[in-house]
Amino acid sequence: MSSRARVLLLNAALGPLDYRVPHGMRVEHGSIVVAPLGPRQIVGVVWEEDRFPDVESVGDNRLRNLLEVVDAPPLPEPLRRLIEWTADYYLSPPAAVLRMALSSMSALEGARTVIEYRATGAVPERMTEQRAQALERIGERQGLIRELAMIGGVSDAVIRGLIKQDIFEPVEVSVDTPFPMPDPDHAPPALSEAQRAAAGQMADAVRAADFAPFLLDGVTGSGKTEVYFEGIAAAIRADRQVLVLLPEIALTEPFLERFEKRFGCVPVNWHSGLRQSERRRAWRAIASGQAQVVVGARSALFLPYPNLGLIIVDEAHEASFKQEDGVHYHARDVAVMRGLIEKFPVVLASATPAIETRHQVELGRYAEIKLPSRFGGAEMPDIHGINLLTDPPERGRWIAPPLVAAIDETMGRGEQSLLFLNRRGYAPLTLCRHCGYRFQCPNCTAWMVEHRLTHRLACHHCGHVIPAPRRCPECKEEDSLVACGPGVERIADEVKALWPQARTAIATSDTLWSPARAADFVKSVEGGDVDIIIGTQLVTKGYHFPNLTLVGVIDADLGLEGGDLRAAERTFQQVMQVAGRAGRGEKPGHVFIQTRMPESEVIQSLIDADPERFYAVETENRRRANAPPFGRFAAIIVSSEDADEAAQTARLIGKSAPVIEGMRVYGPAPAPLAVLRGRHRHRLLIHASRQVDIQAAIRGWLGNLAWKSGTRVAVDVDPYSFM
Repeated sequence: MSSRARVLLLNAALGPLDYRVPHGMRVEHGSIVVAPLGPRQIVGVVWEEDRFPDVESVGDNRLRNLLEVVDAPPLPEPLRRLIEWTADYYLSPPAAVLRMALSSMSALEGARTVIEYRATGAVPERMTEQRAQALERIGERQGLIRELAMIGGVSDAVIRGLIKQDIFEPVEVSVDTPFPMPDPDHAPPALSEAQRAAAGQMADAVRAADFAPFLLDGVTGSGKTEVYFEGIAAAIRADRQVLVLLPEIALTEPFLERFEKRFGCVPVNWHSGLRQSERRRAWRAIASGQAQVVVGARSALFLPYPNLGLIIVDEAHEASFKQEDGVHYHARDVAVMRGLIEKFPVVLASATPAIETRHQVELGRYAEIKLPSRFGGAEMPDIHGINLLTDPPERGRWIAPPLVAAIDETMGRGEQSLLFLNRRGYAPLTLCRHCGYRFQCPNCTAWMVEHRLTHRLACHHCGHVIPAPRRCPECKEEDSLVACGPGVERIADEVKALWPQARTAIATSDTLWSPARAADFVKSVEGGDVDIIIGTQLVTKGYHFPNLTLVGVIDADLGLEGGDLRAAERTFQQVMQVAGRAGRGEKPGHVFIQTRMPESEVIQSLIDADPERFYAVETENRRRANAPPFGRFAAIIVSSEDADEAAQTARLIGKSAPVIEGMRVYGPAPAPLAVLRGRHRHRLLIHASRQVDIQAAIRGWLGNLAWKSGTRVAVDVDPYSFM
């Protein structure tokens, strides 16, 4: 290695910088280093000079010395190529992508143990409101002072005060204890013939150690997890690492239990709910290759695996795999690219694959493995449509008479029901019946949503919360506030009124905010402690409840509103997935879909259980509109705290749009969500044919413009949100 190094620092505003390697220090490409930047010290990674040919070299006499090499394995060369590709494709600074690979700063520090704290069960002499809140929210959880303060929603000082009174006790935690190794031969499952053939195909691909993208397309309950577990077993036998991506952290706990039954131990976890010490331990085990199987959210995709041999993207159709802030990447597509760069198979598993994925199968780029029937003789549920125009619920109610009758029958048989409505809280809008005042978020162009369980009004976009008021802030009239429309809490109230003896559970991200809460929910349902579940999209995937035989979709049309390109596809996927929760055991299942649009293509395809018809019509609609996967979209989002500045910058960008054959620019226009977190927003939409290099066009276009420092201009390639 030479006496100089080009370093990519964790500062998105800077490109790579050159440094001197002091005598006696050994660095290589990928080494994680600490470098001076002005008066600060900042972490970076040594990079190949020729990967940034536009960066001018600095003379040796002007170089500053690197300060140290971090005691961690260098970032592997294929991961550096993936970081470059992601930055180039999604038009993000390479440093912003690199930050995701170095997402545990504590893993780069030397400490082998840390002091965490947990509750002793004692009660403080003086119980303040903040102390009571902290103790209730923290419960039995353990963590650093800062982590406990965040969980409790209080300041560090509150936690320190409780520690002084011995309400929390210190625990020394070893952060580098090795993880147990999964055993591929621990409990091999009894597979059906179709499953065995699918598993064999996957295991062969793992052993071939070459790029092979698969769509594992199986109906709900067909045993896709058991099939890809055999691919994981083949990778473990070949001493390769495996990554399983899940769309929601609430799904990790049921997955961990299934994995432990099959392989004798739980895999390594990676998600936002981990404590700092857990993140450090997982990151170092992954980087050293000791962590054999990792299950995590989309951010686990950029971790520095030195020996990756298989990626599984479970529920691969899920929109939550698309990151909507920071680097706007789609984990499904980046996973495929990582497999291509590092030469290993990637499995996209779904009962309702995205049209983009099906198109890749049609083009012959992805191999398809189909599981057309449920495992063990279980049948797909019967699906019935309820026309709300001809068979409406009683006034002030939301559950139509045929669904009420079906729940009565299900309760009579001692079986469980699930009511699905993809809307959190009690009601989406609260207004004053006296003066018409509507509660709107002060930071966003959005209504405040009533949450009766917590006696709050909340904005679901920025998190702003206010106590539920007794009187109207405008006309001061008491008891004049009216809830408009239903959320899951309102449906739960209706269930209580109709079936007072029923045991209910509300399953949303408000109630299942951690893997532990999700695990408690699963145990209570499996143990027969719940008669009726009322849930959002969180319950549409991954859960297997053998005694759940009835699913009711309260408002199947809800997702069809608005101008979302994928609205029909997303509605179809969600309702098919939630319908798939019914009748997964020996008992037959029934699904009731409440709709005001029974003639629409989506609803007809759902009622007829005919996905091929829906996909054929929707794919043809996309082809005619030259929409993805046939054409391409990119969005430019301009935001500023100053409304005029946001509008001016958006107009400047719009006026400067290049004229390119096969590419059209629409806008600028105020975004549907015109104010978000106090920032005024404008959008431009770029629609191009596949032949246009859309990234090069945008790079050249925006690269020639300048705007004020308080204005942000974000580019979203292949957008999933049009808000």
